[in-house]
Amino acid sequence: MALLPILEFPDPRLRTVAAPVDPAWLAEPATQQLIDDMFETMYAAPGIGLAASQVDVHRRFMVIDVSEERERPLVFVNPTLSAHAGEQVYQEGCLSVPGIFADVTRANEITVQALDRHGQPFELRVDGLLAVCIQHEMDHLDGKLFVDYLSPLKREMVRKKLAKQRRQHDAA
Repeated sequence: MALLPILEFPDPRLRTVAAPVDPAWLAEPATQQLIDDMFETMYAAPGIGLAASQVDVHRRFMVIDVSEERERPLVFVNPTLSAHAGEQVYQEGCLSVPGIFADVTRANEITVQALDRHGQPFELRVDGLLAVCIQHEMDHLDGKLFVDYLSPLKREMVRKKLAKQRRQHDAA
């Protein structure tokens, strides 16, 4: 397995809308390796979700594991939401926007349909953190970031803070 580089805001590749996955592609050993590498990258970051778009693979799939013991890895291929209810405000962070957290309002309960890593269809009705994480990662597949929910002023502050962090890192 290998750690993959994670694209960081404001990289324009994060704005790419991911293409649907052909289920036949899931049968390829390289695809299964990519999924394993994405889990390893997400866990090492550390994070609870990672969309393929964040590792510069612009296909509609994502990996998620919100369990504390990392024992419930989930793969969502070509995910779609069929229902949503309620509203919750959750302080979100993002591996593509390191060190930045902000309150985002999302649906509290969702129903999602997808294919698993082997191309088998499934449906989940979830709420709370898992619902937030699924919605957050699906945004990535549509070229959207959680900072897009912020005001233009706050978004510009985030951009400047990240640029400063990069300069400091590069100087070290």
